[in-house]
Amino acid sequence: MALSNEDLLAISQLLDGKLQPLKNELHETKMLIENDVLPRLNNLESCYTSTYRRYADGAEEIKSLKTDVEILKKVVTEHSEKLQRLA
Repeated sequence: MALSNEDLLAISQLLDGKLQPLKNELHETKMLIENDVLPRLNNLESCYTSTYRRYADGAEEIKSLKTDVEILKKVVTEHSEKLQRLA
C-alpha cells in the first residue's frame, strides 16, 4: 500500500502538531538556562573563586604568623631565663 502525497502531508502535519509542544518546552528550557541558571552559576563561581583566593592568601599569612610566634616564644623564653639568672 503506497501512501499518497496527501497522506504524507497529513502525517507530517500531525507530527508537527505533536512536536510543537516539545519544541516550545525546549525553547523555554533554553531561555531559563540562558537567562537564569547561567548568570547565577557564574555568580556562584566568582564568589567561590574570590573566597578561595582569600583563604589561600590567609593560609600563607597564618603560616607566617605561626613562624613568628614560635620565634617570639623562643626569644621570650631565653630572655626570661636570663632575667631569672640576674635576679
